[in-house]
Amino acid sequence: MLRQALPLALLTLALPACRSFEDLADPTVVVETRAGSELGVSTEYGVVFLGSTADSGEATVIAWFGDGPSIEPALIEPLGPNLYVLNTEIRLPTAQLSYADPAHGTPVVVRGRSSAGAWVETTRVVRDDRIDGFLLEPIARLSGATDQTGAGVFLPGGTGDSELIGLVSGRLRFEDSGDPTEYLAVVGPTSLWRLVTYRRDVQEERPPVLRPDVL
Repeated sequence: MLRQALPLALLTLALPACRSFEDLADPTVVVETRAGSELGVSTEYGVVFLGSTADSGEATVIAWFGDGPSIEPALIEPLGPNLYVLNTEIRLPTAQLSYADPAHGTPVVVRGRSSAGAWVETTRVVRDDRIDGFLLEPIARLSGATDQTGAGVFLPGGTGDSELIGLVSGRLRFEDSGDPTEYLAVVGPTSLWRLVTYRRDVQEERPPVLRPDVL
């Protein structure tokens, strides 16, 4: 997979130099399995993804650091219904988890990565009595883009969009009101808590990785 520059706003640094967002560590990863590719998000508890292309066996995690992509092998492990985790040998850029239950209208940030590079979109939370959890107002970028399943949903904050509250799982269409309405479905905090109970050893010190590509 080739790394491509993105036409995003430049960040002004204290030194007389600039870097694009893609040059910074990104918790969004691409998960490649025997049946295709989807997105996941790296957290301190492992890479969480939805298993839409495979729910067992081997997978390849492609993560982006400041100097480019890293390709890491991993085994798929189940967390619960429609939620899986991958653990890589090296530490990846991570997002913090948030277990906040967002209210209707809450602004959120959705992050993904396509063949054109990383992308970021803003949208809002939708609450509907017919659905447990929450939905999102649709994003044109995700219309029909099956390889973007698992894009991370984040609560924006002063230190960046780093609080993960869910993964986009697909589209949901209501047709019983006479005027069909479509939303984005999300696997949210009520499922993500399984990551914490799964990785009880997260605070333990990991042995150093002795590889020529890891400093």
